[in-house]
Amino acid sequence: MKIIIAEDYDELSVRAASFIIDTVKRKPDATLGLATGTTPLGLYQLLIQDHNRNGTSYKQVRCVNLDEYKGLSSTHNQSYAYFMRKNLFEHLDIDLNNAYIENGMAEDGQAECERYDKLLERFPRDLQLLGLGSNGHIAFNEPNTPFDSTTHIVDLTESTIKDNSRLFANIAEVPKQAYTMGLKSIMQARKILMLASGANKADAVYKMVKCKTGENLPASILQRHKDCTLIIDKEAAGGLINQ
Repeated sequence: MKIIIAEDYDELSVRAASFIIDTVKRKPDATLGLATGTTPLGLYQLLIQDHNRNGTSYKQVRCVNLDEYKGLSSTHNQSYAYFMRKNLFEHLDIDLNNAYIENGMAEDGQAECERYDKLLERFPRDLQLLGLGSNGHIAFNEPNTPFDSTTHIVDLTESTIKDNSRLFANIAEVPKQAYTMGLKSIMQARKILMLASGANKADAVYKMVKCKTGENLPASILQRHKDCTLIIDKEAAGGLINQ
């Protein structure tokens, strides 16, 4: 695992953006695995700026996202499909027909998981972007998720539901389940780019890098990937710097 320590979140975003931009310039029809959440927002803004200033094109690019809430339509303003459109896709020249995400409204959940796994086989990811949870989770793969997991439905923890309730009118509206790529699915990407920012991620970063791999810390599986880069700011690197 290659580790890059950035001075702050802004530098982290710049370095991460260069990874994506270089991938697309080198391979205009690349398949990108993308993530939601607050960490990649700076990166996405820089991709938009680069597209507007330098004309980097995403016309041939395919994107596949890590996860989606079960029970939310793609038009719901808290769905991850909506997040990606508003924060990235609508500002690039990407063909929305080439932007894939699990269908939160699928009637048959297992069939939807199987459909998405087949999609991932059809479009191998050249680069998979990941964020890191403070407990070491990646996507919606919480601690003790099997390392051999593929796309599956997860029951959201009470803490996750409570955290997400601020984005909804009331807690009753918060989805109780979500679709997520599994850990095996994530590891199938040719290259992985993990981002982590803030002191609250320092413990998870340290354990992910230094501790023995184990399902109690999902992100530790990345130690086994042949081409994984971790970009962290100094706060998230606190455990590594001060060891």
